[in-house]
Amino acid sequence: MKIAVLPGDGIGTEIVAQALKVLRALAKDGLKLEMEQAPVGGAAYDAAGDPLPAATLKLAREADAILFGAVGGWQYDQLPRAKRPEQAILRLRKELGLFANLRPAKVFPELVAASTLRPEVVSGMDILILRELTGDIYFGQPRGMRTLENGEREGFDTMRYSESEIRRIAHAGFCAAMKRTKKLCSVDKCNVLETSQLWREVVVEVAKDYPGVALSHMYVDNAAMQLLRDPKQFDVIVTGNLFGDILSDEASMLTGSIGMLPSASLDANNKGLYEPIHGSAPDIAGKNLANPLATILSAAMMLRYSLNQDQAADRIDAAVAKVLARGLRTADIHQPGTEKVGTVQMGDAVVAAL
Repeated sequence: MKIAVLPGDGIGTEIVAQALKVLRALAKDGLKLEMEQAPVGGAAYDAAGDPLPAATLKLAREADAILFGAVGGWQYDQLPRAKRPEQAILRLRKELGLFANLRPAKVFPELVAASTLRPEVVSGMDILILRELTGDIYFGQPRGMRTLENGEREGFDTMRYSESEIRRIAHAGFCAAMKRTKKLCSVDKCNVLETSQLWREVVVEVAKDYPGVALSHMYVDNAAMQLLRDPKQFDVIVTGNLFGDILSDEASMLTGSIGMLPSASLDANNKGLYEPIHGSAPDIAGKNLANPLATILSAAMMLRYSLNQDQAADRIDAAVAKVLARGLRTADIHQPGTEKVGTVQMGDAVVAAL
């Protein structure tokens, strides 16, 4: 099983190193993995003048799965849009057809007190958000900036979805719901947007293929409120690119730290790119402060969804839970009565717990 390893920038190199440490420990037990590393994001721009060099894209195409760190940094903020590190992840999604983003937001029992919401509100929360990744306003054309006749500048983007794009993410949402509690909430803004009107119509049509799943609908503004008011009412949420970007980040903070949450971006054949949902955090890069658990859990998702190694994935999940139960915490989740450790020490602890 070939894995393309793309650490990226900032803390990306540190957290990916810990995930690789875990995967190598599993390999010693017989898991056959081939891992090849390549630059991406700002590191790739520095090396080759392109955030996604042709060689890196070729490796990603040939691999069975991609383990991704994080990209970006203040030193790249003034680059033209096409050269900025963030374009690497957008291009990978588009080039590889990674249309389904899976973001679990689960509260570990040991971290209930780390959430900013009351324990009784978040205790037991386990949500899966499916975000469509390759359409919507992020990719719609036309887009750009122009100067109007009166001399005023105007920026414009186009929100658009085709029926086939909606249909395939809807099927992914229903399939995910079938494996959980058979509840699916579709989030849109059909009272205002034509795009969302089509979204709701298509989701309702797809629902006929899944009579065992209870389908509900919610406007995005209400969904944002309900995630704070009563998050445990949700199980699986399916939504578009823009709304999913916002809601999944909101849901992540209910868990206590964005440093705890993995993600998967899958194509139609379950080949995927796996990454923590946090950014490159250049302010703490190189200081042994970053939480590697989201990346380690992303590696577990990779084993489960793309490589069909459920037993190995379960071992990683259990090891992370064991480390948290021992009271080990990186700075982002540290609380009185727990032991603060660094990035490397947390990775070592997970390996030991395997």
